[in-house]
Amino acid sequence: MVRVHTKPDTLNELNPQFQQQVLTVPVFLNSVPKCGTHLIRNIFRMFVPVNQQYHDAFIQIPLLRQHIHAFNPLQPKLSWGHLLFSDESAMALRKSKQIVVVRDPYDWVLARARFFLSDNFQGNLEHLKSGQIKLDEIINLMIFGIHDKAPSMSDIYTHNAVAWLGTGVNLVRMEELLHHVKNLETDEAEAYFRELLSILQLREFPSDWRERVRVGSDREQSGTYRDNLSNTAFEIPAQLSEQQKRLVNYAAPGLREILGYGHAKT
Repeated sequence: MVRVHTKPDTLNELNPQFQQQVLTVPVFLNSVPKCGTHLIRNIFRMFVPVNQQYHDAFIQIPLLRQHIHAFNPLQPKLSWGHLLFSDESAMALRKSKQIVVVRDPYDWVLARARFFLSDNFQGNLEHLKSGQIKLDEIINLMIFGIHDKAPSMSDIYTHNAVAWLGTGVNLVRMEELLHHVKNLETDEAEAYFRELLSILQLREFPSDWRERVRVGSDREQSGTYRDNLSNTAFEIPAQLSEQQKRLVNYAAPGLREILGYGHAKT
């Protein structure tokens, strides 16, 4: 069984510092794993009353039936998870607003490796931390998957992101979110967050939105932020080698383009 160990945050206690508006429609924050899930979740949590946040589970397909009430339009909640596209998930979310968060596959490969090699992740991949497999080989495993142990990059992106496109979901690129978090005082950031948070259908856009975003985006509140991962066994490079970028393009041709990354990185 996979276990992820992270320290608890204090955002539920900080939330009442801000005047909250009642959520009138179910909102689901969906994401590809390792694409800033905690970042967007924590920002949104600063704009929704705690009693309308669904903390019972991080919703995924195996748990969907058990937590279907998270999407009840008569009791709107803000919920989150990694919910792959399927007939069941489409039916469950038919009356909900949904965001799908992605990141550049080139960077995702490194983020996945960093997470699997940290002590925060415990599962059936502990042997990757033993030093018996070279880092370049581990990165290739992140791209192509590990037979019967971990799905490929192509499978994850296909089912958790690409298959949702064209169904009315709001696609959010992690890099753009981070850029505006770091530049909150700009007019561009205000326009970005007004659009991003419009999915909540707030009666009035809060005048203190910048402070809410600052609190929610605090790295100390995210147990899976890269600097908060403990005892990473390898020094993960800042970017993929040119060979590994070509491997990403081979493994999932057209993926970066359909997500809006184009040829910005080669």
